[in-house]
Amino acid sequence: MSRKRAPRRRLVAYALGALLAGVLGMQGWYYLHVLWWVSHDPARTAFMERRLEQLRAHDPRARLQQQWVPYDRISVYLKRAVVASEDAKFLEHAGFDWEAIEKAAEENERKGRIVAGASTISQQLARNLFLSGERSWLRKGEEAVITSMLESAMSKRRILELYLNVAEWGPDGVFGAEAAARHHFGVSAAALNREQAAWLAAILPSPRRYDRGRMTRYLARRIAVILARMPAARIPSARARYGTAGASLARIARP
Repeated sequence: MSRKRAPRRRLVAYALGALLAGVLGMQGWYYLHVLWWVSHDPARTAFMERRLEQLRAHDPRARLQQQWVPYDRISVYLKRAVVASEDAKFLEHAGFDWEAIEKAAEENERKGRIVAGASTISQQLARNLFLSGERSWLRKGEEAVITSMLESAMSKRRILELYLNVAEWGPDGVFGAEAAARHHFGVSAAALNREQAAWLAAILPSPRRYDRGRMTRYLARRIAVILARMPAARIPSARARYGTAGASLARIARP
């Protein structure tokens, strides 16, 4: 009996070894991309590719609207609005806002369904760069690993710069602050005023529902909250592009 079991055990061991090697290889692939993007701008993200496939299913000639702009050429109002809306503790955490995660879990348990989330800007960037939109524990685990990679390799300034350039901001393949500003308001990302910036930040959770400055009662309330929080929002300075998250905390500015 033991002789029959030995080959099976070896097969199981080989299978587990191959699985582990595949997992480690994938993490290495992610990390190499993260290191490359510390100093190079991504042309496309996984989320952009999926969105383009969806658009071309209806129109083979469909194209994404996206134009990269450096951090210094993005309105300070938009930076403040996005941080105030999406991740108020962006400069304080190392990728995860544990207090917000705990509150969201309690709210979801009380409601009996998922009604609240607590994803930081770093977590959202990890999803946009690499992952699918599906909800699963496996994907959440991968998201956590990539988030840690981003935080360890990049400054907070670079993370926010990437996020502002790859976030989806409209129903027709609008990605990034420059395309969003021009599509919705006919101005550059640098020229966005407080109200326009707050509107763009307000639609981030559901960007395909709102087009060209559309206003609803819910959106108006959300914009008012964001405008009230913007003065207190802390954002990275416009100086150092590289470095770890810890180093970036010493370069906080209040433009």
